Amino acid sequence: MNPYYSDDQITLYHGDALDLARQLPTGSVDCIVTSPPYYGLRDYGAEGQYGLEASPRDYVERLRVLFGELRRVLADEGTLWLNLGDSYNSGGNGFSSGGHGTPTINSAPYTGQGRVGIKSLQSKNLIGIPWRVAFALQDDGWILRNAIIWNKPNAMPESVTDRLSSRYEHVFLFAKQQRYWFDLDPIRETAITANRSGSRLSFVNSKDNQDISQWSRSKVGSAGMPLNDSGRNPGDVWTIPTQPFPQAHFATYPLALPQRCIQAGCKPGGTVCDPFHGSGTTGQAAQRTGRRYIGIDINAEYLDLSLNTRLRNATLDFAPPTEGTA
Repeated sequence: MNPYYSDDQITLYHGDALDLARQLPTGSVDCIVTSPPYYGLRDYGAEGQYGLEASPRDYVERLRVLFGELRRVLADEGTLWLNLGDSYNSGGNGFSSGGHGTPTINSAPYTGQGRVGIKSLQSKNLIGIPWRVAFALQDDGWILRNAIIWNKPNAMPESVTDRLSSRYEHVFLFAKQQRYWFDLDPIRETAITANRSGSRLSFVNSKDNQDISQWSRSKVGSAGMPLNDSGRNPGDVWTIPTQPFPQAHFATYPLALPQRCIQAGCKPGGTVCDPFHGSGTTGQAAQRTGRRYIGIDINAEYLDLSLNTRLRNATLDFAPPTEGTA
């Protein structure tokens, strides 16, 4: 298959994610970090796009098949990081519950016409799309290791009065096998813990072992466990603000999110893949962490956008391919 663009670090492909995944060599990528179009969020005007399936079941099944093929492409010790937002059942139509979305090139809010929703669910039910997809992948042989909460402190407001506004999304960590590449050290956080010794209370910064209270020096946490000099495990709740993007009409996938996934889940010098390239945020995160990158998108305009914005540091003289070469 001919790439849409390729250099020493980045390879981009234009076309359907499943069709192109079937042509990628077995074990050729070390980490997959992606955020598929959410169910019923937007119509991007591209034939074959994900997210506009006739029912949630069809959407889940289509993702299961895609990631089943990508499981072959992923190295045995590789990881998959999957970000998904949820949708509501409403008169047979699902709609986003505050997802971050994707830059809106020739796109419009999706009306849901022609979709059947879930007939067994009453209107206004939260469908549980992320977990339905996670369970489908689990049933397909993936090992579900984490259900990370992406807490968005600056989440977009919602005009709802009969429920709470959505402030988080899921990021699922999957592995192919029980032993896989995972490096906690690059994403450790500074830990400040309280220790009580007799009548004295000391606070310890685990990053540099400084006793903040200057009462005593300790390497033991509040639960009696030794502190790691490099910092604490960040846990499965990540507070990461959304980031504006000039070509988008609403908040997008923030760079810090895929960067953290790549640092922990992709070996140094490895290859990261995003089958839903979009504006290229995952590619930019791969660049910043010194990994190679393979991006796939069904919309050539997104590929062009990313090459002229997020990925421009890796490209000097880019010209879109002539007709018939993509």
